[in-house]
Amino acid sequence: MRVLILGATGAIGILLIRQVLKQYQSCTVVLYVRSPEKVLDDLKANPAIVVIEGQLNNKDALTKAAKGVDVVLSALGPIVKRGPFHPSNTPLANAYLGLIEIMHQQHIKRLICLGTVSMTDPADKFSLAHSAMVSGVALFARNAYNDVVAIANNIRSHGADLDWTIVRVPILTDSESEDVIAGYIGDGKTGTLLARAGFAAFAVGEIAKKEWVKKAPLISSL
Repeated sequence: MRVLILGATGAIGILLIRQVLKQYQSCTVVLYVRSPEKVLDDLKANPAIVVIEGQLNNKDALTKAAKGVDVVLSALGPIVKRGPFHPSNTPLANAYLGLIEIMHQQHIKRLICLGTVSMTDPADKFSLAHSAMVSGVALFARNAYNDVVAIANNIRSHGADLDWTIVRVPILTDSESEDVIAGYIGDGKTGTLLARAGFAAFAVGEIAKKEWVKKAPLISSL
């Protein structure tokens, strides 16, 4: 198996890499990164890792990275500390449009990506806690909110024929727990906190399980 990881130098991206290497010992992991120097030394030295440099809007470089890939894992998302200063032109949503086009060209079906509670789903119910989270983001980081919402819309529309899964997350923590519960907002099961390690374990596990294809579950730590 060959896996392409986007957002590979961030905290979640690094955990995704380690989870793939842990769960699939014989796979090749392609890291498409803007700054190769940020890839950790032990990962660079791993023969299973292939590092390709490029911007998200560089179609030729991204096409090269996607060649022969079976699954795309994405940890792309607005940087929290830059939330109020996020660009207004929905750069991440546009990047997904380019990615989906390349996936179609390369006949790649599986996409598993990071989402947030700002993305809605028909199965969601009202939750005061989650509604407060979304309202805060929409008020104080409107551009980031708009970009995140546009990501989900683009995947559902332009990537409708893909086997996509949007893994929505609440507030992220640095706990090492990989145990999560998956469901929907307001279902009485899911909470407001999630360990980043839990996201990585769930996302990589979903490659084989395929329990949430064309769905957008909310996951939280137990």
